[in-house]
Amino acid sequence: MVTKSLPVAKALNEALRAALEADPKVLLMGEDIGKLGGVFRVTDGLQKDFGESRVMDSPLAESGIVGTAIGLALRGYRPVVEIQFDGFVFPAYDQIVTQLAKMHARSQGKVRLPVVIRIPYGGGIGAVEHHSESPEALFAHVAGLRIVSPSTSSDAYWMLRQAIQSDDPVIFFEPKRRYWDKGEVDTGAVPGELHKARVARAGTDLTLAAYGPMVKVCLQAAVAAEEEGRSIEVLDLRSMSPIDFDTIQNSAEKTGRLVVVHEAPVFYGSGAEIAARITERSFHHLEAPVLRVGGYHAPYPSARLEEEYLPGLDRVLDAVDRSLAY
Repeated sequence: MVTKSLPVAKALNEALRAALEADPKVLLMGEDIGKLGGVFRVTDGLQKDFGESRVMDSPLAESGIVGTAIGLALRGYRPVVEIQFDGFVFPAYDQIVTQLAKMHARSQGKVRLPVVIRIPYGGGIGAVEHHSESPEALFAHVAGLRIVSPSTSSDAYWMLRQAIQSDDPVIFFEPKRRYWDKGEVDTGAVPGELHKARVARAGTDLTLAAYGPMVKVCLQAAVAAEEEGRSIEVLDLRSMSPIDFDTIQNSAEKTGRLVVVHEAPVFYGSGAEIAARITERSFHHLEAPVLRVGGYHAPYPSARLEEEYLPGLDRVLDAVDRSLAY
């Protein structure tokens, strides 16, 4: 057992280091990830220790980054590429959804593309336009991609290790406002399944289901609700494709109520699929409709309006009140 207290960003750095040490076919590539160590310092020190042939600074060309990664994967490498900010991924969207996601099916299973695309996403850091978006639903809609997001340092470490070991392409969304949150990481542990949801807090009256940056907010809401005598269960979904519907169903049927929370806009968001699926599966077990809490269907605002846009503690607790009022 080797336990360390690490911020999420450092846990990701340790995961990348361990992957580079374990497999010479693992390569890192992205804008400013080498000498600078990335804008959030997630790759800090890795180029110094592993060299420029394995930790490569790329041109400012996201389509080229992903296209090169696809070519490297075809030649037997395991590239891990960084998109510097969430809103910068769209020049590479064509490469991701028409090439990376489709190659396995197109080749009738003969070709696998073990590419990990790391994307810092979400708000809460007061950044300008295209630096705080949550585009996960756009990728989850595309078959052939695995979509995950950790909320803790332990999951940041282990989920990234598992993503790199996967033979399928993985979009790895990193909640940037959690980069500095510390947690315990056991680097000698046996990790659970990559796409398995976990019960972050047990409860009996209502289930809050979230992933990435909103898990912490939901845990805070559960503590606040407890002061009013309400027992809230919090699920950390961890994965947006595939989704662990069985764990959500079991929890929703136990509590009778479900609220799905994410930073991304509610309109056509991941919560819509979860709400529809759990309603189909568990209609007769529910005491209230499945509710959703998320961002507004509007472009991400300037920093001074960010706190109004992002779903916070009050909006989550309001949904809890509305559900329990049925």
